[in-house]
Amino acid sequence: MAKFDGERGQRPSRTTVEYVMWYIYILQCADNTLYTGTTTDPLRRVKEHNRKKGGACTRARLPVKLAYKESFETQSSALKREAQIKRWTRKKKLALIEGNSLLLKKL
Repeated sequence: MAKFDGERGQRPSRTTVEYVMWYIYILQCADNTLYTGTTTDPLRRVKEHNRKKGGACTRARLPVKLAYKESFETQSSALKREAQIKRWTRKKKLALIEGNSLLLKKL
């Protein structure tokens, strides 16, 4: 995302470029299901989910709370990690959330 100096027609210099971090996040829903997604702002996204502006599968499982997040420099990296985690079993996702690296390696 480029940051402009505010004057009309002025282009941003290479030194004024802002980098946006991307995140994968795991929500724990009211019924204990887990939802995985990507965003640039995990706290805003949790609020959106709780206002029924999030994914369809969370709307019937409110409220949700943030259980886990990881940051990435690119959207592509975040999406790849999201796809990986979505293929995991619930047990493996819980091991990730709990920081249990031994169990995570076993599963």
